[in-house]
Amino acid sequence: MIMKKPLFFILFFLFAAANILLAQTKVSGIVTDKANQPIPYANVVFKNSNIGIVTNEDGRFYIESPQTYSTLVISSVGFSEKEIALDKAVNYNFKIQLNEAETLKEVVVFTGKTSKKNNPALDILRKIWERKRKNGLNLFAQYQMEKYEKVEFDMNTIDSAFMKNKIFKGMEFIFDKVDTSRITGKTYLPIFINEALYDVYGDTKLKKIKEKIKANKTSGFQGNQQILAFVKDLYSEYNIYDNHLTFFDKSFTSPLSTTGIDVYNYILRDSAYVDKKWCYNIVFYPRRKNELTFKGDFWVNDSTFAIKKINMAVTKSANINWIKDIYIEQEFDVMNDSVFLLTRDYMMSDFALNKKEKSKGVYGKRTTFYRNHEFNKEKPLAFYKDEVNYIDNEVYNKSDEYWEENRFENLTKDELGVYKMLDTLQTVKKFKQLYSLVSILGSGYVEFKNFDYGPIFSSFGFNEVEGVRLRAGGRTYFGPNDPWRLQGFTAYGFDDNKFKYGVSGKWMVDKKNRIILSGGNRRDIEQIGASLTTTNDVMGRSFASSALFTTGSNGKLTNINLTNLAFEMEPIKNLTFQTGLSYRTLQSASSVFSLDYYTTLPSTTNPSGVVKSDVKQSEANIQIEYTPNKKTIGFGVERDIVDSPYTRFFVNYSHGFKGVLNSDFQYEKLQLFYKQPIIIGPLGRTNIILEAGKTFGTIPLGLMSVIPGNQTYFSIENTFSNLNFYEFVTDQYVTLQWNHNFNGRLFSRIPFMRKLNWREIIGVKSVYGTISDANRAINASGLPYNAPENIYWEYSAGIGNIFKVFRIDFAWRGSYLNTPDTQKFSVKGSFGFYF
Repeated sequence: MIMKKPLFFILFFLFAAANILLAQTKVSGIVTDKANQPIPYANVVFKNSNIGIVTNEDGRFYIESPQTYSTLVISSVGFSEKEIALDKAVNYNFKIQLNEAETLKEVVVFTGKTSKKNNPALDILRKIWERKRKNGLNLFAQYQMEKYEKVEFDMNTIDSAFMKNKIFKGMEFIFDKVDTSRITGKTYLPIFINEALYDVYGDTKLKKIKEKIKANKTSGFQGNQQILAFVKDLYSEYNIYDNHLTFFDKSFTSPLSTTGIDVYNYILRDSAYVDKKWCYNIVFYPRRKNELTFKGDFWVNDSTFAIKKINMAVTKSANINWIKDIYIEQEFDVMNDSVFLLTRDYMMSDFALNKKEKSKGVYGKRTTFYRNHEFNKEKPLAFYKDEVNYIDNEVYNKSDEYWEENRFENLTKDELGVYKMLDTLQTVKKFKQLYSLVSILGSGYVEFKNFDYGPIFSSFGFNEVEGVRLRAGGRTYFGPNDPWRLQGFTAYGFDDNKFKYGVSGKWMVDKKNRIILSGGNRRDIEQIGASLTTTNDVMGRSFASSALFTTGSNGKLTNINLTNLAFEMEPIKNLTFQTGLSYRTLQSASSVFSLDYYTTLPSTTNPSGVVKSDVKQSEANIQIEYTPNKKTIGFGVERDIVDSPYTRFFVNYSHGFKGVLNSDFQYEKLQLFYKQPIIIGPLGRTNIILEAGKTFGTIPLGLMSVIPGNQTYFSIENTFSNLNFYEFVTDQYVTLQWNHNFNGRLFSRIPFMRKLNWREIIGVKSVYGTISDANRAINASGLPYNAPENIYWEYSAGIGNIFKVFRIDFAWRGSYLNTPDTQKFSVKGSFGFYF
């Protein structure tokens, strides 16, 4: 995903590289034993209150309250309970040492592994499972309510040395709004705020939910729709009663999961009235380290067994990148004396380069309130239909008076000041320079007024035909919601001494149904057969065409001259239809490679036959693409795809016309592509990819379906790691690929590997294909036609998350082991930023 104005990511980059509104009582510290070893999961509470917390794996804690308390109580299994007097409101860096208990009667709270038998907490947990579908919104056929959502990003761990850093020279005014986190006790500075108001409608019978946005406000940003869409993906909705909760593309085991007994320890800590309802208090923490789990506590009603309040934090050892902490609070209110409804949801994430205690980072906080619930007001099914390209500019331009009247809770003085601070910051020259630099690295484009130069990452390339290749290009850019866009490039190869070019344009003539007209022309050199399922995208060019580092020869390249016109529409969200016309000429770009074919077969009267070296072909095609759950950003002719898993189903039918514009062949081609990601709870994610295709008619090598090899040192999806280019050629094929990422599930059980946080990946790829006798007969290229009629397959194992960004895959051939000049084993690498 590439965003045009990722300002809060820019601030995160600056702050990672490089006063106080006090609550009444704040305490932080560490709990140890006599040997100064930390005591994890010890219980820390304010005396005579239900405000408490458990220490983390390092024995550290932070607790605060708006009330004044004079005593802190600490307890843990095998240790005597200890009370600490609080002489002042703010008490930081306490060192609390517990003594071993003399009798079992002094044991107040269990830590370590708890028994699964005779545990009253587990009896209560089973009651929660029995009643979870009878609580909350599930009791009603339909519901509607109002929703207010506030998202805030703050740079944290602000100290005097940080504020004096030269990078902030001229921007010192931003530190006027420093505050202290009630969760961690660390200082922070708000740098971004987004507010949104919604009307929410749901139908539990139809299993449909619709949110209608009424107002949205973002501090110091243009293109608010993009940021809103990104934030919605970053902080997706969740239900604590579900077995697994997905955050940042990771599946965490919920403390209320029906498998929770095998994952968590549970202790019944207390019971008390909470908002006039008698509730039990249960503490939970993980049985093992390095798993995607939480620690915390919840209050549950004694009669309905509905959750009244829950607080939980991701364990420090969890195998997740770039996030030091995740903290969640939910509160439920009672309606009609028995129905518990979610009224407040708070989530805070601490984004940081590492998990060290004093490392600087950025807090991402989302606070959501719900009110004015109404029930059993039925809406027709058509009401829940997603609008394809909904945008209402009035939503993003509400007055300050409107927000003062309609937001569910007032902003603090410092939060209100963020709006003005961000506006001022964007006028500072130094900030604008830093902003531009990071924006270039993030998007790949150098921004000018109404024009972007790039992408810069395609500026250099190499292949055996062009030698060193230089490329320059750009696109029009007036804003993220441009209804039209032009783009183009020119390239030059220093070995073939030839210029190449490409130009294309798109125009969205109807926003509601996303009707787009497009066209273009490209003359270039390309590696044909780098993927099976292809489109006629003029500007599309495979990575293999000019990869800087390759294994073996990459001289089997083709000169291509492609012109196309297309009509596209999206009448239903994520269902796209496209029809187009194209004309192309194909000719070998290398003296060691040929696309020759017979126009007249050899015979006794003409032993040599008649051979032609280039292909001229006109074609019409119809494409259907369905991508349920795909999330996009923006409303213009081009949209960015949010990097989240989604199903993709694609069908393409093409018809080649012989004689039209001197075209050489008449044929029909049908192609299918299907990709299905499956999250299997704590076991990771599986991807299944199926491709199939068949060509009806006689065609030459240039139009065949080439099974995609990978002669680079990098992992490329939908290619075969141990195949060379043109090793297998087909006119009908079926491929099946499966890979699974365990997300470190296996390595976390090996003690000496646990701290590495590596992630294990396994996979299998296979292909079956054939070639008709007619197509074999016209082959005059000198390239032997081989099809994987006995099924070619390869298997792989990989290690990911090496230094958080690198991945290495090892691939072995499973068949065709005796084919000459081929690889039986290969090592591929890749890198990326993943949670």
